[in-house]
Amino acid sequence: MAVTLNELPIEVLHQIISYIPPSSVPTVQRVSRKFNNLPQPLLWRDHCRTHFKYWSPEHDLQQNLAGCVTGTDWKTLFSDRYSIDRSIARDVDGILASQRYRIEKAERILGYGYDAKDTLLRHLNVSDDAEDVLARRFYSDAVLGGLHRSMAITEWAKLQDGDVVPLERALAAFDMFVLHKGDGDFHDVATRLDGIAHQVCGEIPDFMDQSPQQKAIKLAEFLRQHNLTGISGNSHYHDLQNNFIGIALQDGSHPSLPLVSVAIYCCIAQKLRLDAQPCGFPFHVLAIIKPPPGRTLDGRHADPGLPLEPMYMDPFRSNQEVYVKDLQAQLQNLGVSPSKFPELLGASSTAEIVRRSAKNIVTSLQAIRRAHTANHIFPDVDGAFYAAVWAVLLLPESNSLTAGAQRANCLSHITELVEKYFLTDTWLIEKYILPLIEDRTQHRQLRDTIRIIRTTDHMPKSVKERTSGSLRKVQYKVGQIFHHKRYHYKAVITGWDVECAATDEWMVHMGVHELPKGKYQSFYHVLAEDRSVRYVAEENIALVHEDPGEDLMALAGQHFKRWDKTDRKFVSNIKDEYPDD
Repeated sequence: MAVTLNELPIEVLHQIISYIPPSSVPTVQRVSRKFNNLPQPLLWRDHCRTHFKYWSPEHDLQQNLAGCVTGTDWKTLFSDRYSIDRSIARDVDGILASQRYRIEKAERILGYGYDAKDTLLRHLNVSDDAEDVLARRFYSDAVLGGLHRSMAITEWAKLQDGDVVPLERALAAFDMFVLHKGDGDFHDVATRLDGIAHQVCGEIPDFMDQSPQQKAIKLAEFLRQHNLTGISGNSHYHDLQNNFIGIALQDGSHPSLPLVSVAIYCCIAQKLRLDAQPCGFPFHVLAIIKPPPGRTLDGRHADPGLPLEPMYMDPFRSNQEVYVKDLQAQLQNLGVSPSKFPELLGASSTAEIVRRSAKNIVTSLQAIRRAHTANHIFPDVDGAFYAAVWAVLLLPESNSLTAGAQRANCLSHITELVEKYFLTDTWLIEKYILPLIEDRTQHRQLRDTIRIIRTTDHMPKSVKERTSGSLRKVQYKVGQIFHHKRYHYKAVITGWDVECAATDEWMVHMGVHELPKGKYQSFYHVLAEDRSVRYVAEENIALVHEDPGEDLMALAGQHFKRWDKTDRKFVSNIKDEYPDD
């Protein structure tokens, strides 16, 4: 027996209409009174939840999803997001269609905040068959990177203003500089830490009923048993990825420096009602656990006349308590004055931990430069260095003389990096850096730099054509993979010059004139498997004919920017006497 549309239950009709594209729903509802009378909030709430993953914080989406369905105008919310999606798509198309006003179009996209991420990811993941696949991926990635960095810098600016910023967000801000399209943003870090805290309660019987001292030790045991702290596997101490809390939480082996291991420990401890904070002990960050008001760490009532003693944990190395007398003995052996013991054995501010993390990143970058190559893919070294510079610029040392020198040094790096590689961050300089500059000359110079950047963005670009004669002299092509005959690393060719176009100083330093063909041969800009950008003579190239491997091919498809012009003065200024955390 046939069933008419009007006879179907509302639940079935709702399921049917949920498969219709949202843009077609109003048309379908005009066809049938039954469809038109369906409960609207349920339908549009489902579309909001399934069509868009990333939402700006002001929407309070998770709270609204958990609340009464009629408490939110879901149809209007979806309509607004749909309009934003179309507007962003037009601006992305505009960036590709013209080389002019790209910064302004990117800033319009960034103005939508995290509401822009879904759209940018869709363009970033465009099919290989798309006519403009490389350009679309490149500029979508550039704008998405600007979005992530703006969110990170906002958190550090709050710290600069004295606001309270959770430790997990302050450190996850570094991940936002190297995130690209991967996982590990603020929400991912918070969700992962919440999940571990729930796991602790589920696997350790009566955990919440134990004393603070027992909780602190049990938590360290749990994290170490689950390989959530420390360094294991093939990772080396100063590997760049060990500096990032988001990478540590997402990576299966969870490698992390002591600072990051302690941060993970403290963040989870706080979720489990333990007063745990990082302690910036020289050369090695520890966790300091303070007793609750009126109680001792072993759960007894505290004597009102006696001070409450904290305890120290080192989850990077052990699940046992570290005794304060041993720490004092170490400080004494280092020649530290006893008057400084309370400061070095006290809790560090979040700003200090961010500064210390920035210095650790620079130490790792120096290790990469010394090694020249690596056996695996690092996080984006340019983004990591850029993050360290921003962190030190916004959160300098408390000493006014040191802070002034650091700020001046960072300023030159920030402007150079923005001009060359991070043009979408021009507005961040205007908003966060210009107000910091008190020197009138520096202020005027920076404003002139910004004006030149924006003026250049408005100007049409001239076309530079390669002549057929020059092409005949170039043996290899962009995109080919090769082995370096002398240094044996793999790399992908990203560009070329008919002959060496480097400075005379560089050619002397690299011994170019000692090569059989000297400077009068094609030289190739290449991206090596350790993410370094190099300049290679044609005679040192041997093409790779076997499968180059997924890592190098994935790397070749990313937007890579050069970092190896780091000023040694900056590196020396950014490091302090306790660099190895």
